[in-house]
Amino acid sequence: MAQALVQVRGVSKSYYRDSLEIPVLRNISFDIPEGEFLALMGPSGSGKTTLLNLISGIDQPSGGDLVVAGENIARMSEGQLAKWRSQHIGLVFQFYNLLPVLTAFENVELPLLLYKLSKADRRKRVETALTIVGLGDRMDHYPRQLSGGQEQRVAIARAIVTDPTLLLADEPTGDLDKVSAEEIMTLLSRLNKEFNKTIVMVTHDPRAAEKAHSIRNLDKGELA
Repeated sequence: MAQALVQVRGVSKSYYRDSLEIPVLRNISFDIPEGEFLALMGPSGSGKTTLLNLISGIDQPSGGDLVVAGENIARMSEGQLAKWRSQHIGLVFQFYNLLPVLTAFENVELPLLLYKLSKADRRKRVETALTIVGLGDRMDHYPRQLSGGQEQRVAIARAIVTDPTLLLADEPTGDLDKVSAEEIMTLLSRLNKEFNKTIVMVTHDPRAAEKAHSIRNLDKGELA
């Protein structure tokens, strides 16, 4: 049995509108083993993205503990979380979030600018990441010169270039056609199997979820 990389313990999350409390997640507990590929499914508004944001340290729970890579991120300050995220988390979004004025190479290089690396080391890491996602020949292309599937590959290369502990994907195939979506899921599956990347993916798509090892369903803020 693989060791738990993520331990979610009694986690709740509420938002407030004036004096009105809006609960989004209610007393959630589960583990994610190292090397796991987990799909989070559920209807819109069930709390999937909120849970992903908590695991990534983008947001903090209202209650409970969240231990990721041995550290309780529910107890960290904003500054500590920012540093921790840069060391441990790779993020992939539905709409790629690439900067249109930068080439594929420059987009992937961005996270590395936070590290004390030589230019040669950065280049080597970027070239490796883009080669892994099958875009070694597209490094100098701008996002507008790429298809949607290729843009998402660049986004995945950017997410893995720092060799993160945990790869988090929020609807990574949601803006893609069927063929491109299948290619992206094959790539994520390969990252999990060949590079032992632990992946947590939010998806509405049952076909995408089939690539995962396990599926967790959220409904009205609770694990079904």
